[in-house]
Amino acid sequence: MIVTVAIPCYRSTDTIETVVESVKQAILNREGNDYQFVLVNDCSPDDTFEAIRRLAEKDEKITGVSLSRNCGQEAATLAALPYVRGDVVVFMDDDGQHPADEIYSLIDKLGEGYDLVYGRFNLKHHNAYKRMVSRIHGFISELNGTKVKGVTLSSYFALSAFAAKQLVNYRSPFVSRGGYLMSVTTKVTNVDITKHLDRIAGSSGYTLSKMLSMFLSSFTNFTMKPIRVSTTIGAVIAITGFLYGLFLIIQKIFRPDVQVGFTSIMAVMLFLGGMIILVLGLLGEYIGRTYMTVSSMPQYIVREELNHEHKE
Repeated sequence: MIVTVAIPCYRSTDTIETVVESVKQAILNREGNDYQFVLVNDCSPDDTFEAIRRLAEKDEKITGVSLSRNCGQEAATLAALPYVRGDVVVFMDDDGQHPADEIYSLIDKLGEGYDLVYGRFNLKHHNAYKRMVSRIHGFISELNGTKVKGVTLSSYFALSAFAAKQLVNYRSPFVSRGGYLMSVTTKVTNVDITKHLDRIAGSSGYTLSKMLSMFLSSFTNFTMKPIRVSTTIGAVIAITGFLYGLFLIIQKIFRPDVQVGFTSIMAVMLFLGGMIILVLGLLGEYIGRTYMTVSSMPQYIVREELNHEHKE
C-alpha cells in the first residue's frame, strides 16, 4: 500500500524536513508499505519552498507545489489532491505537533470502511482563544448539518481513495472541505490520538480573522438553514408585532387615558431595523458567494511544481 501524506506548509523552513523524515520512518516501519509526500507551499514569505525543493531533489517520492498567493490551509489542502498517487491520503500540519508514530491509527480505521477519519486529541497545545473558536466552529457546523454530530474536527485526518477522488471535484472558491465531504459520505469517525506534541519552531499562522473566515464559510456553505432561521425569526417578529398592535388597539378602546411610551416604540424600531439589516447582510453574503462561484473564481493557482505527476 502507498500512503500519501499531504502537508500544507507556511513558515515551515525550520520544521518541514524534520516532519517529513519522522513520518517517512513511521510508514517504512510498516511492512509492505511505501510513501509519497505532497508538500504545498501556501505562498510562505520565508524560504519554505526552498526547503521543499531540497527535499524533492533528494527524493523523487516527494512532490512540491508552490501557490501563487496565500490561500489558507483549506485551499492548500485541496491543492495537494491532484498529485495524490497513494491508496489513502493523510493530512497533517507542518509544525511537528501531530505525532508521526500514530499515523496508522488513522489509516487502520479507514480499513474498517470509513471514508474520513479525524484524529481527536485529549489535550491540544493551543491557546485559549483558538480552542474556543474551534469549539464554536464545530458547534455551528453541527447545527448546520455540515458535520457529523459528535465527531471532533482536526487538521490531522485521513481520507479513503473514494473520498479523495470526490474532493478533487470540489470547485467552490469558498472552501469548506468538511461540508463538501458531508454531502458525499456519512462514513466519518474519530480515533483518539494520545499526544499533541510541542511545536518544533515558530508560532501558529492561524489568526483570529482567518478563523472567523473559516467560521463564515461553514455557516453559509452547503446549507440553507441560516436563511430558513432568518425567515422563521421574521415570521415570529411579524406575529408578535401584530399581536402587540392588537393589544394596543384594545387597550386604547378600554383605557383611552393610557399613553404608549416613546421608549418602547424606539426599542421595537431599533430591534426590527437591526433584524432587517442582519437578514439583508446574510442574503448579500449568499448572493456574493454565488456570483463569485459562477464567475469561476479559482480556489488557488499553482506557480511551480516539483516531481509532479497529475492524477488522471
